[in-house]
Amino acid sequence: MRAIPYEFSLGPLTLHMYGIGLAITFWFGFRYMERRLRKHGYTTNWLATTFFWVVISAILGARVVHVLANLGYYLQHLVQIPAIWEGGLSSFGGLLFAIPTGLAIARKRCPELTLVKCMDIAAPVLVASWSLGRILGPQLMYRGGGYRTNAWYGMHYWGQQGRRVPVPIFQSLECLAIFGILIWIEHAVADRPEGFVLAIAAGLWGLSRFTDEYFWLAQPHLGSKLVEAAGLTMSAIGFSAAAFLWLRRGSRHAANGEPIARNPLQGNHPPPEMSIEER
Repeated sequence: MRAIPYEFSLGPLTLHMYGIGLAITFWFGFRYMERRLRKHGYTTNWLATTFFWVVISAILGARVVHVLANLGYYLQHLVQIPAIWEGGLSSFGGLLFAIPTGLAIARKRCPELTLVKCMDIAAPVLVASWSLGRILGPQLMYRGGGYRTNAWYGMHYWGQQGRRVPVPIFQSLECLAIFGILIWIEHAVADRPEGFVLAIAAGLWGLSRFTDEYFWLAQPHLGSKLVEAAGLTMSAIGFSAAAFLWLRRGSRHAANGEPIARNPLQGNHPPPEMSIEER
């Protein structure tokens, strides 16, 4: 398959597919977050301004961390530092800047929404947006592929010789699977503790980010190793937090003398009344 053009001209303007894809992804994330807030009973009149600053901080953080992780290259190519239209945005950098910004503004503008609850609501939005963004972003950008391969699934990318592992597509499918798991937990696990959805999302996404980098993208420079380390760290923290929350849930029920459901999908409901004959 031939590489998809990563840019096109519209009169005197040169438009990059990568930038258009990111714009669509941000729009999707805003609309989906708005829908989830309403579903959970929260107002959304504060969301547009908050989301604007989240987008700005995400792009800024993603670019700053990417440049720092590849500082040797950018010190020799200073004019490339602001060229985000050619790719080069760090996932962890975006999260590092955007999440605190979003939480701080949300806490001020919607005080009834706790920080943990906000992240539980936002976690599926982030994962779903990431899944869409991989297809509409890196898949369409310059040098967007992974290792060179002769496998049947290899694809051509601009700026890279030969067929490449279509890592953006793999990442999109991984995040789609994680999204499905999170939505299943929300609908099926009736007695989940607050923060559990966020913890599972962090554990699964961090693990997938590590495996993607290690198996398909790793390069012999510091930036790649930092991505692997960050992915493993996030995964460990996420799964540890999920285990802690689940165990604390059991301890709390035991301390209150409440029965703990053997099947977490059923929650803790009292047994039905028995008739005299059944007794």
